[in-house]
Amino acid sequence: MADETTVKELKRKAQQLRYNVLDMIGVGVAGHWGGSSSLAEAMAVLYFHSMKLDPTNPRHPDRDRLLLSKGHAALIQYAALCEVGYVPREELKRVKELNGLLQGHPDLSIPGIEAVTGSLGQGLSIGVGMALAFRLDRKANRVYVIMGDGEQSEGQLWEAAMAAANFKVDNLTAFLDWNKIQATGRTEDIFNIPDLDQKWRAFGWEVIVTDGHDIGKIIAAIDQAQTVKGKPTLIILDTIKGKGVSFAENVATYHNGIFDAAKFDAAKQELAAQLENI
Repeated sequence: MADETTVKELKRKAQQLRYNVLDMIGVGVAGHWGGSSSLAEAMAVLYFHSMKLDPTNPRHPDRDRLLLSKGHAALIQYAALCEVGYVPREELKRVKELNGLLQGHPDLSIPGIEAVTGSLGQGLSIGVGMALAFRLDRKANRVYVIMGDGEQSEGQLWEAAMAAANFKVDNLTAFLDWNKIQATGRTEDIFNIPDLDQKWRAFGWEVIVTDGHDIGKIIAAIDQAQTVKGKPTLIILDTIKGKGVSFAENVATYHNGIFDAAKFDAAKQELAAQLENI
């Protein structure tokens, strides 16, 4: 259980991450705002509270591993890596530039990135392998994998889910960013997969459903996952696509949308006001 001061600091950090993402997108260029902003609280908790990492050494052998399987939301991870100190702040202005460090999907050339991801459905398989390797080496490192809800239609993901349960990979915690909207519309209209919590339980996982924008509840869910033995854990984050910018919330267009100058300024003002009120 986190104290009020910690929760407040992490709320501020999550808001800063959203501000960084908006800054990376800029004006007149398509950028993945929707699925990045829905993960801000989870990323803040993982990077600045729950995960073991060394801010001076992104390759420290005792670090936990975080894989963003929904790699199109890389901007939120880049935002966090910048705040940790792994990525220079000036690189946030060079996203997707030919000679820039930060490309459209996570790449191993970026400090703090553990795998190339973005071909949806593959991140969990990589995470299972990492977690099994830690167990064989008798290391206490934990592995965290973040998936999207649209990604749940990928077959390889469910093969990995079965493997993780079969091998009792209890040092693996997965997250499902359940924002209910994918690139072109609502997930239930495009490829409906109802009762995701029940499906994952049937596949042998411990499942925790929580408010993905409530810092205290996210911390509690991760703490609970760390106590589970003999099976992996999935934390389903009930989130809002585009969270933080009112005109972009629950709007599929902003999955990979463009802010004109007026909307960009309005979004910055809204995020700044929210940060001031924390």
